[in-house]
Amino acid sequence: MRKRDAILSTDQKALELNLDKYKYGSIVEIGAGQEVARRFFQVGAAAGTVAKTMSAYDMAVSDDIYGHVDRYVSRARLLQMLDKEFNQVVERLSHLRPRNTTFFAYAATVTARSFQQNKECHGWIGIRLQLHPGAAPSDVIMHVRMLDDTNAQQSEALGVLGVNLIHGAFFHHDHPEWVVEGLGDGLTPERIEVDLIHFSGPYFEEVENRLMNLHLIRSWLTRAVVFNPDGEVVVPGERFYRKPVMVMRGSFKPVTCVNVDMMAAALKQFSQLAAVDESSILQLAEITMNSLISGDNVDGADFLARVDLLTSLGFTVMISDYVRFFRLRAYLRRYTLKQIGIVLSVRDFGFLFDEKYYEGMEGGILEAFGKLFPDNTHVYVYPSRPRHADASELVTLANVKVPANLEHLLAHLISNDKLVAVQPDDNSHLHIDATEVWQGLRRGRGEWEKDVPDSVAQRIIDSRLLGFDTE
Repeated sequence: MRKRDAILSTDQKALELNLDKYKYGSIVEIGAGQEVARRFFQVGAAAGTVAKTMSAYDMAVSDDIYGHVDRYVSRARLLQMLDKEFNQVVERLSHLRPRNTTFFAYAATVTARSFQQNKECHGWIGIRLQLHPGAAPSDVIMHVRMLDDTNAQQSEALGVLGVNLIHGAFFHHDHPEWVVEGLGDGLTPERIEVDLIHFSGPYFEEVENRLMNLHLIRSWLTRAVVFNPDGEVVVPGERFYRKPVMVMRGSFKPVTCVNVDMMAAALKQFSQLAAVDESSILQLAEITMNSLISGDNVDGADFLARVDLLTSLGFTVMISDYVRFFRLRAYLRRYTLKQIGIVLSVRDFGFLFDEKYYEGMEGGILEAFGKLFPDNTHVYVYPSRPRHADASELVTLANVKVPANLEHLLAHLISNDKLVAVQPDDNSHLHIDATEVWQGLRRGRGEWEKDVPDSVAQRIIDSRLLGFDTE
């Protein structure tokens, strides 16, 4: 199997492009200077690649060139820029350049650190390019967050990222995973985060964009990606902005009736909080990467099936590599100051109170809970009962067992409403175990169908999802 050449420096990538006389186009950048263009100029021979560079900083000038847009740092503005610049370079130069020329337009619209603002620094970046002379163009666009402390550092990081994108799109378009992996060359996760990427056009028709966004996590370019109820990848900051969030963690292999009841019951209690507007609550199902990985690989079909089943029930879905609960809470708090609720089954309670889980933290479990509950965050605990057991065997927040040395900590969290008992809407689902359901569906039709929503069972059967009827 071929492997991606990861040893090229940023300057080497820029020079390789400059020396290829058949790749030619425009580089336009709004915000954070013209660092991508500078990279091509400083290595020499830029006349072989760069037809035009520009920065339309003034809003009136920008609108005059590209047309009006509601938000200047947006996907809509980026697409306007790509449309204008690509069409212009093709119309003006296609009859003058060699017939084998493949044209491109690189565009970026970002808001970087400045002395006037200290808000989140982010932007939209993309390339539109021909991957065969005269071919219809293909696009790669992405949303980025710049994490450096100064404008100069952010500009420098964007320059590296832009060169990586242009180089990868041209030289690795037949391996889109390599395009994703190459974005991080010469950068670290502490400098740039790419939380959305989208491939489109004739040369990317077979690309499954949801898998490419999952690959962002595996490539250390982001810690989480988010899908809306339509199954589309969305920018987390836009999806969570100023919304109260109720999140349910799990493997959802498959999503079961008990998952649906957990969320519904927790929402009833969550919505009673004074600061929560029930109509604005975002219902989030979160899957951690370690539940998707088998060995070193991710089963793409398994991942897509889980996302599809959850979104079909109206959930927003997040895939993350946040194993510890407090890191999940910190991620959500980045985008919203509203109330955050986390609902989990009492079956998973031992995991929350396992001190081994917090090894490596100076303050251990106390530090972890301090970071989980510093403000408007509550954990809702849903009861459980073994299959065929009577009511006396119901396990709840009131009688769940924790290590003796942590009993006072548990009592403290309950007394201060950090841990809240959930009253089920439907007691008939308390016995359901997702592992048993999955094992059952692998044997074909059967009793497991009663343990998942009707629509989920039908999708699993019709599309043979999650290994249905393979044993």
